[in-house]
Amino acid sequence: MTTDGGAARPGIGWFERFGVTERTLREGLSAALSRGGDFADLFFQHRVETDLALEDGAVNRGFASIELGVGVRVVKGDQTGYGYTEDLSLPAILEAARTAAAIADGASRDAPVRMHLASRPGGRYPSLAPGEGEGAAARLPVLEAVNARLLAADPSVRKVNVHLHDETSAVLIADSSGRVVEDMQPMALLSASVLAERDGRREQNGYNVAGRAGGNFYSKDRIDRLVKEAWARTAILFESGQPPAGEMPVVLAAGSSGILLHEAIGHGMEADFNRKGTSIYADKMGKRIAAPFVSIVDDGTAPGARGSIHVDDEGNPAGRTVLVENGVLVSYLHDAISARHYGVTPTGNGRRESYRSPPLPRMRSTYMLPGPHDREEIIRSVKRGIYCQTFSNGQVQIGAGDFTFFVKNGWLIEDGKLTRPVKDVNLIGNGPKALEQVDMVAGDLAVDEGGWTCGKDGQSVPVSQGLPTVRVASMTVGGRGTP
Repeated sequence: MTTDGGAARPGIGWFERFGVTERTLREGLSAALSRGGDFADLFFQHRVETDLALEDGAVNRGFASIELGVGVRVVKGDQTGYGYTEDLSLPAILEAARTAAAIADGASRDAPVRMHLASRPGGRYPSLAPGEGEGAAARLPVLEAVNARLLAADPSVRKVNVHLHDETSAVLIADSSGRVVEDMQPMALLSASVLAERDGRREQNGYNVAGRAGGNFYSKDRIDRLVKEAWARTAILFESGQPPAGEMPVVLAAGSSGILLHEAIGHGMEADFNRKGTSIYADKMGKRIAAPFVSIVDDGTAPGARGSIHVDDEGNPAGRTVLVENGVLVSYLHDAISARHYGVTPTGNGRRESYRSPPLPRMRSTYMLPGPHDREEIIRSVKRGIYCQTFSNGQVQIGAGDFTFFVKNGWLIEDGKLTRPVKDVNLIGNGPKALEQVDMVAGDLAVDEGGWTCGKDGQSVPVSQGLPTVRVASMTVGGRGTP
């Protein structure tokens, strides 16, 4: 980046068109450090989103949204001051910076004299600028094709809803070390739900696919899978009943069962909860918390995955973080604040919903690595239990890890065989204890392709999750069936 007179600089990239210059960055950071903050950063974002929905055979809802703004963060010790503005003029940025600076009360610190463009990983998704790509009209055939195929799937189908979401986002992070990082982040999502009726009984279910991609995301293969899964998951409900209740072995199917790992265990490994002593894992670093064949990672590197990123929202490279290695807790998920607190390197997990929010330690794509067992071997090992395929929702007390999860699709296991489909099953337990009770892990890891979104402190971010087939030796199953 050059330094003459405040003109637009190479490295500002996309935000040059909005009048952002190296001078903007330096003066914004200078105002942020004016009261003695330890660290400051600016997070610029320009995001364009398009949503289309089809219901009752017609595309009857559609809207686009545009976000443009900058957030200014000042860190003093473990405390954060934050301000933001939708106005990218220098006076507005300085006002937001002075608001964030109020967290501190001391002598001003020097801002960087010169900004430098930092290197970052690449190649995990296409670099699409905001608004780049096909327009809404080009997406209409996708909605109509999914609708027509699901209506034709079976005479019992009464209603189909289809939703499509396209998003392109540019971010620019500049911090008080002089570092500047830019990234272009696409996202695509397609979902379908089916309502069917047989003999006066109605059932509804669906499926969705999501990933960081452009227009090529809506391929024939992906649409075929969406239609097949949405109908299959609905049709099986007509054959399903509720299982017997009680304590029993639970087998978690490969793929979307990773929601239990994410919610009941992953959140407890986010470093802010441990730094504040509210996580059950706060005193477990370096200790065994699972069987020796259990390893868990949080990964930002998988090409095209919804939870993948090149850099986090602090500008740190997003790699692959091993959380549990051979049953031992070896790392938390860190943003810059927690990394300084623990004296470690940030893991690239500082994420935020938008420029309106400060970053927090958040997951990206969290999954358990393959284990030494076989899926069929695991099922054969269960005399009487539940096989859980898909989950619809759940509640978790993050500090202690107590949870309730609702299983939409599953099977009863009797004498080592899947016998009867079940639905509307509640799993009740404690995440850390359930992890301790994982006694078999198969080699069939699947990272789910759905449009998962993680909420924390009022912020939502896109994530991925996965699991191999896993047996939990004992868990409370809530149902109303008879043994």
